[in-house]
Amino acid sequence: MSNKITMQQIADSVGVSKFVVSKTLSGKGGVSEATRERVIAAATQLGYFTQKHVYMNAAKPEPAAEGAKSRQSVLLLMPNIRFQTKESLYWGRVLDGVSARLEQEGCGMIIVSEQSIEHFVDILNPSGILGLIGVGEISTSLLLEVHRIGLPMVLVDHEDALIPTDTVFANNYESVYRLTKHLIGMGHRNMMFVGNVRYSRSFLDRFLGFRSALEERLPEARKLSKEEQLVPLDGADQSEHLESFKSWASERMERNALPTALVCANDRIAIGAVRALTELGLSVPEQISVTGFDNIEDAYRIDPPLTTAHVPKEALGKRAVERLLGRIASKNEPLEKILLTCDLLYRGTTCPVNEDGISERYGLPGRDSRPEHN
Repeated sequence: MSNKITMQQIADSVGVSKFVVSKTLSGKGGVSEATRERVIAAATQLGYFTQKHVYMNAAKPEPAAEGAKSRQSVLLLMPNIRFQTKESLYWGRVLDGVSARLEQEGCGMIIVSEQSIEHFVDILNPSGILGLIGVGEISTSLLLEVHRIGLPMVLVDHEDALIPTDTVFANNYESVYRLTKHLIGMGHRNMMFVGNVRYSRSFLDRFLGFRSALEERLPEARKLSKEEQLVPLDGADQSEHLESFKSWASERMERNALPTALVCANDRIAIGAVRALTELGLSVPEQISVTGFDNIEDAYRIDPPLTTAHVPKEALGKRAVERLLGRIASKNEPLEKILLTCDLLYRGTTCPVNEDGISERYGLPGRDSRPEHN
């Protein structure tokens, strides 16, 4: 009896027609998003995507002539064009790392910011592409199309539970765990995390690191719900986040219920929080400490400079290229999730507090910019 997983088996599992399954797995339209997700989930669970017959053969590197470099290219997919651009202080550095490493290998790079699955299919030409590196948030439908044709891919700062692939992340959980423990060591007992944990896997992992450190070191924190440890942010861009945060901070000030420290999901949010708190008449860090994550260039330009976790952004890009080349060479190896360690930079937006949560004010430990070493 054959162990081959068929479209009919998937259809029976989901309760839809084989035609619907075929349209979904071929990346075609006409299928609702909810049904598409159910079909992909069932196909993944049944092991359909691990069958070699499902995919076309991906391009293989052709040996270059002696003294010449290969002209094959890697596709770099950056679909979130509002926030993930070459000019970004974060994503631009990741892109630099990808570009530099590909140049060492004699490979070209094609940057695509397409979000439409139909247009993306038109762009995709496996015969001329070694593989794909996806940067940041990418829809399941786009990833499914890449996976369907068998093109090797590596995702940077993103993963999809339905699409098995290699991934490269900063060690978000461990970094915020250490940063939170540092704040606890400075006397902080009343802290909150600022950021939408549904925005990305990285934000969620950072919150989990924050919460784990609190619950490990502060027994009283174990009684708090997830919502009681989170500062909600509305909207998608920086200006909307700022207004949402100011509204929250104003309401807390009126109740005299501000925490002594805020652990922000990234530097952009932290910088906005510092500015909002300043506009509300609060002094950072004397009245409230703030930390960020990423160490973008603006993090050390603000006054005071931001305490943050330094993400090795170019290294993320380089490591993604290396993993892609490794995947091309050995397609049957187990998938890898690679985590790069971050350094913690203790700068001017944090300071110690006493047992009453009152700042010890100036000139105390924890105010310099030296990275933490384990």
